[in-house]
Amino acid sequence: MYAAALFDLDGTLINTEPRSLAMWSMLLRSHGVVHDEVVLRRFMGRRGRDVLAEQAHLFPGKQIDDLIAEVFSFDDHPDLPDIVPVPGAADLVRRVAEHGSPVAVVTSAGRDWAEARLAEVGVRALVDTLVSAQDVVVGKPDPEGFLLAAARLSVDPAHCVAFEDSIAGITAAKAAGMSCVGIATTHTDAELAAADLVVADLTGVGWPLSPRQ
Repeated sequence: MYAAALFDLDGTLINTEPRSLAMWSMLLRSHGVVHDEVVLRRFMGRRGRDVLAEQAHLFPGKQIDDLIAEVFSFDDHPDLPDIVPVPGAADLVRRVAEHGSPVAVVTSAGRDWAEARLAEVGVRALVDTLVSAQDVVVGKPDPEGFLLAAARLSVDPAHCVAFEDSIAGITAAKAAGMSCVGIATTHTDAELAAADLVVADLTGVGWPLSPRQ
């Protein structure tokens, strides 16, 4: 049986990816950057800071901090999709906690955003450690965040299972030596094939979860 559960946030516990991609699209449009779904998907599951650094040529003369601030300025735009919980997510977190297994959240989002969203879902008090964008030097697909969470929980990464919706997140979890459940909220089952198990959402996912599942 796995000893600990490590959850991504956006797309795994809450369905925010459509909203996030809409905000990145607004940023790109405001700077005259022609883009399509391929360009937007580069932001999925990753720290925006890392993607902007890789795409700095799209924003000549602009500072990353200023671009991040601009993205967040769109947060109250009336056309953005609503934030909704992923079905079964809060119930699974509760099952893990009630069983006595430690719970971590490893997110590419900022700490303030993560704290607020976890409180809204009603599971913040059940999360033993939160690893946010500010806690790592390198974000997903690098395994640093997952390894840091396992160290904080004092659990061998091999005894952890990560729940992830993105290719970058699954890559990070596997690189950390963890098993991974892919949640197909933002990608197809085929795109998440590197996960050990792929589910549509977290409804009906039990705990304890054994490697056979």
